[in-house]
Amino acid sequence: MIKSLYARIVLSFIGVVSLSLVVGGSIINYFYENRIDTLVQDKMIVHAQSMIRAYKQLGGQNGSLFMEASGSIPFYAIQIYDNREQQVYTSGTEPAQELPDIQAGIRHVLKSKQIYRDVSKREDHITIGLPFELGGLTHVLFMTAQLDFFLSETGTQIQYLQLFVFVLGSVLVVIAARYIVRPLRLLIQASQTVSRGNFEVDLHSTRNDDIGQLTRSFKAMASELGRMDGIRRRFVSDVSHELGTPLTNIRGYAHALRHKRLDEASRNRLLGIIEEESDRMSRMCGDLLQLTSLEHEQQLSSVRSFRLDEQLRQAVIRLEPKWSEFQLEMQLRLEEVTITADEDKLFQVWLNLIGNSIKFSSTGGRIILTARQTGQVVSMSVTDNGIGVPGGELSRIFKPFYKVDPSRERQVGGHGLGLSIVRQIVDLHYGKVEVTSQPGIETTFTVILPLRYMKL
Repeated sequence: MIKSLYARIVLSFIGVVSLSLVVGGSIINYFYENRIDTLVQDKMIVHAQSMIRAYKQLGGQNGSLFMEASGSIPFYAIQIYDNREQQVYTSGTEPAQELPDIQAGIRHVLKSKQIYRDVSKREDHITIGLPFELGGLTHVLFMTAQLDFFLSETGTQIQYLQLFVFVLGSVLVVIAARYIVRPLRLLIQASQTVSRGNFEVDLHSTRNDDIGQLTRSFKAMASELGRMDGIRRRFVSDVSHELGTPLTNIRGYAHALRHKRLDEASRNRLLGIIEEESDRMSRMCGDLLQLTSLEHEQQLSSVRSFRLDEQLRQAVIRLEPKWSEFQLEMQLRLEEVTITADEDKLFQVWLNLIGNSIKFSSTGGRIILTARQTGQVVSMSVTDNGIGVPGGELSRIFKPFYKVDPSRERQVGGHGLGLSIVRQIVDLHYGKVEVTSQPGIETTFTVILPLRYMKL
């Protein structure tokens, strides 16, 4: 079995050329048999009329001169008969006499005085007969085309031409197939490189055809796979780091509990730290599972209409112990808005955003919640006057495990997944989340959502 695309293209072309030559030859033969005979006869009639005029000018005399004139027309034999069907002139060869119905042709022309056409069953000659008047008597000129040599030479030339076309076409397709297959071979090599985990492929194409588009699409795909692989590696590294820290702490404190003599207060303190680290790991694993689930979720299933402003108030009430602890002022500027969305998932968005503002606000600070409807969209914003986000960090805060100030991790808690979950949930609602910040002055997270979630 032929597996090479290059070989298949070459053999397919050779097969097509061979079939075309056979079909073309058949068509040529068909047209020759049905059209060429008539065309040749028409030409012979024109020449015969010229010969008749010359014969009349000679008055039927001076046969040698007429023979010289008729001999100047190649491949033709001339015969002239009088009204008694007697031959009065011949050019020397008498192929027409070999026709079994020549006498019938002579009688037909003399009687009807019309042009006689006869196509012999053999392929070597064609005969016509023309009547003409000489000395008041009807005569007949028969002209026979001797085509055997001509047809033989023509057939040989056609065969040579077909062979030349076949060879030239085969050579050209061998070259053209290499040009066609070369980018595909480069794509195969590139795909093998990508399959080994190397996404840096060197593919360049200036072609605008399908192969050029395929090459550019493959390069874009490899680049995206490389980017996703980098994200995966960083994600695994971040997860390992985030899990490694509490595990190290738990192991160290457990070791201290086992091997050191501690009083009850110290023992309880260490047990409390171990419990906190365990809770932290549990929350992080839960958030990781949720983030992974959201990344693979294509459509929201639990969608219904509800009051967005009431949901925001419920979120503030849920977080009241936290913001009360820091004596924060909560200002609600909420319009009455009804939205169709996933209620549970959006509730988690508000908990994450408001909780994030609480963590990074100073004691006695202020948090403002705003919700307003504009046309077919609703925008909800959370504004605080906490530490803020440096300008160069704004584009990175939605990445998993990202922390603006890692040194405050133990103070504010969290593991850098909350805003990533917010982004995924908002994207699932076909909305967008924006952030603006002036460090130490004001930070605002704004979520813009359509009023009605529509499945695509």
